[in-house]
Amino acid sequence: MNGTLFRYVARTYIVFSVGILAAVLTVFLVVDFVDRARNYTGEGWVWNVMLLYANKALVATQQLGPAALLLAAGASVSSLRKRGEVTAMQSLTFGPNALYLPVALCVAVACVGLVAFDEWVVVKAAQRVEEISIQRFNRWGDWGLYHNPKQWFRKGDHIFYLRGGSAQEGFEQVAILTVTPEFRLARRLDAKRMLPVEGTRWKLEGVVERSFTKDGQSQVRELEEAEYDLGATPQIFRIRPGRPEQMRVPVLREQIIARGEVGLSTRQFSLTLHNRFAYPLAGFPAAMLAVGLALRPGRKGHLTVAIVEGLLISVTMWSLIVVARTLALSERMSPVVAAWLPAMLLVVAATVLWLRGEGLLGRSGA
Repeated sequence: MNGTLFRYVARTYIVFSVGILAAVLTVFLVVDFVDRARNYTGEGWVWNVMLLYANKALVATQQLGPAALLLAAGASVSSLRKRGEVTAMQSLTFGPNALYLPVALCVAVACVGLVAFDEWVVVKAAQRVEEISIQRFNRWGDWGLYHNPKQWFRKGDHIFYLRGGSAQEGFEQVAILTVTPEFRLARRLDAKRMLPVEGTRWKLEGVVERSFTKDGQSQVRELEEAEYDLGATPQIFRIRPGRPEQMRVPVLREQIIARGEVGLSTRQFSLTLHNRFAYPLAGFPAAMLAVGLALRPGRKGHLTVAIVEGLLISVTMWSLIVVARTLALSERMSPVVAAWLPAMLLVVAATVLWLRGEGLLGRSGA
């Protein structure tokens, strides 16, 4: 492929990408501000709003990025077609790859960039948005759902209720239930304090131990302190509160393992981990699909048509993402499948369109 043509198509796509992203980002932020403006009051609210929306802009860039890549692909190819440049490429014997390859390279770089941007920038920006909303404007939302410490854990045949403390410094006011395979209560330990000793052994202080037999009898004894093997290491109690979307990949992986070991749900964390990659990378097949649609026979080079097609694809994919997420969280679909399903459908659609040769280049008519 001619290098000048490659750079020209790539430059055209980049201009459209930047322009469309800036446009949709501006619209999103303005609408969001108008909708919430009545909540922004108090001393220094102007500066606080500026900080809030600077961080919201970073979060929204990652959320809107794949859609902008899709819209820009259709719009840039339609623009070239409208100006007759696609016909000129055809007359010079350039095939569809003269458009596919430059756009594909630009989109691939942008998608990888969105993954890194999410991991290193958006995670912190999302935390900052929540902090400003709570501390400056007293808007709590569903903060308690994610940030209240977990108190119930299960490991093997032990169920732990840990009212306060940490794995490093010890827990206060604990209750430990030991159950049989038939889920019958065999023993209950209540203690004022629980401290790690070594491995799975723990020292309990101010202990009240109750043992229960099959015939319904029970025995009670009180101890100032005692050591027990509870089958759990301190590491499994390192459950970090917070939204999974505000955690980096290493933390997400750690939390999935830790939560799985103590009987807590890991579905939302697994879904978030896979979406960290699946969502931005879906922009690649989406953009290729937009190029294929813009090159189909009989297609007029109208930007409006390209934008409408892109919006329809975006809405369809967003709806599918919401449905797949709901199915994953309700245990009706694997989090892995739910995260990657939209991207895989886009890959299939883009590949079929490309293989069928519906691009305008290489055909007899424009």
